[in-house]
Amino acid sequence: MATEKMIHGTIEKISGPLVVAKGMYGAAMYDVVRIGDIGLVGEIIELKEDTASIQAYEETSGLMPGEPVVSTGEALSVELGPGLIEKFYDGVQRPLRLIEEDAKSPYIPRGINVPAIDRETKWEFHPKVAVGDAVIAGDTLGVVQETVLVEHRIMVPLGMEGTVSEIKQGSFTVEEVVAVIDQKGKKRDVTMLQRWPVRKPRPVAKRLPPVIPMTTGQRVVDAFFPIAMGGTACVPGPFGSGKTVIQHQLAKWAEAEIVVYVGCGERGNEMTDVLLEFPELEDPRSGQPLMKRTVLIANTSNMPVAAREASIYTGIAMAEYYRDMGYSVALMADSTSRWAEALREMSGRLEEMPGEEGYPAYLGTRLASFYERAGRAIVLGSAGREGSVTAIGAVSPPGGDLSEPVSQNTLRVTKVFWGLDANLAYQRHFPAINWLLSYSLYTEKMDEYWDEKFDDEWSTLRIEAMTLLEDESSLREIVRLVGIDALSKEERMVLETAKSLREDFLHQNAFHEVDTYASMEKQFKMLKTIVAFHHLGMEALRKGATVGEIFNLPVRETIARMRYLEEKDIGQIDELEGKIKKEMNAVTPVGGETDAA
Repeated sequence: MATEKMIHGTIEKISGPLVVAKGMYGAAMYDVVRIGDIGLVGEIIELKEDTASIQAYEETSGLMPGEPVVSTGEALSVELGPGLIEKFYDGVQRPLRLIEEDAKSPYIPRGINVPAIDRETKWEFHPKVAVGDAVIAGDTLGVVQETVLVEHRIMVPLGMEGTVSEIKQGSFTVEEVVAVIDQKGKKRDVTMLQRWPVRKPRPVAKRLPPVIPMTTGQRVVDAFFPIAMGGTACVPGPFGSGKTVIQHQLAKWAEAEIVVYVGCGERGNEMTDVLLEFPELEDPRSGQPLMKRTVLIANTSNMPVAAREASIYTGIAMAEYYRDMGYSVALMADSTSRWAEALREMSGRLEEMPGEEGYPAYLGTRLASFYERAGRAIVLGSAGREGSVTAIGAVSPPGGDLSEPVSQNTLRVTKVFWGLDANLAYQRHFPAINWLLSYSLYTEKMDEYWDEKFDDEWSTLRIEAMTLLEDESSLREIVRLVGIDALSKEERMVLETAKSLREDFLHQNAFHEVDTYASMEKQFKMLKTIVAFHHLGMEALRKGATVGEIFNLPVRETIARMRYLEEKDIGQIDELEGKIKKEMNAVTPVGGETDAA
């Protein structure tokens, strides 16, 4: 929205997405401007006296020196209110479907100005306060059923508090007044529409520690490299290693009530798949389409590079808005490498001193300022609601080289590293998360949480399973050098158990209706069974059983099929330990029965 006194300048020079304008006295950093006669959207990123360097968010071809530049006097902001869910936006929150309808074209016309939230739609507003009630910023004035899955809470805007002098009920557009607040004698109108600067974090009442797990149903994640509610994670990997598949799985199955998916600089066909697939995906908890709790931001590689940088901030601002309502939000950014490339291009055009590999010296600071906006918190308002934003960013290092600057700076600020391995992907092992490279700094707290649920057994099982996988790596090197015959029978048992962990536990089929998701109880029972097989097998070997006999036990097939048991049937896994012991005893020499693990 333009201020009463707009600042006018003129174009002096154009260099790709960078426009230099003179005569911009009174303008401020990060002001949104309209460039040229057609009114392209841009943002001031550098000011020197009356000269402004402007980052244009649209194609600048055809602009000429001398054309006008007008500052709106406002920072780049998002519109927040009912109507965000189920929408497709570009990097600067232009609604792609509304633009297509308005322009009668699948292409975005330059300079088009369509409101991010439809001004014509009426929403049924149900008040939650009465006249005379005292309210503060963040309190819920009323609710709107945005979709069948999301109750949109209309909150008192930040900076406003007082007494409710008027509250309405009925159908209203987002611009109509639904409440009036008396703030020290001054009447303040409240509508369902708010605006918020994308680069400014929304405040909270109190930050909370990340001690509650965000379960995802993906066994390699939940068991070995968990993420906490309000945590941060990065998913680096080369082309074809499954970054997008993992993010789709997390969007569908993660324990989050709202999903914000940002496609930042990805290939157009990949984002097309997202736009086509997400409406078809079913939310497993409700049976409704997944889009009923999802916002999509698409800024593909053929869209203006500069808008990639804005897309990340647009997404996190929306996520914070729903967090403030008390929801748990999962933000998927795919990928921050393309976002960093936008920073590199603009930094180069501004002739700033380059850092490593040409990226700006402030790359690490910008990444940190994005990820630090994740977190779990008590949000503003007298109700003491708790909300969270969990940020998961994919990174696309060239050739899978994790030593490059974007990966390294991301690893410094995120707490979980899910390292994707192209070799695992080529072996058709999905998720292709390398268990020897990945880590989670939330593991200790998550172990404490799950030990309470599973009688102090969880952490012991997890540590032993990881130890077996690490031992397998060392033993496989020996096998490559001198052959399998160089190993003792106990070492061969370690290899066999690790194989079972890899193939029967870590491997997961995203397209199988049962195997695509595993509850924590099912994961615990599966892990316990595999470790029990290892213990009983070792005991049988010590009492004279042969390696071949143990490896060929019929129960092995039953263990391999545990992952295909439906959640209602996982009680059958409890019976396996007795079956394992019985079959072990059958191959153990007389007088050498195995003990229970």
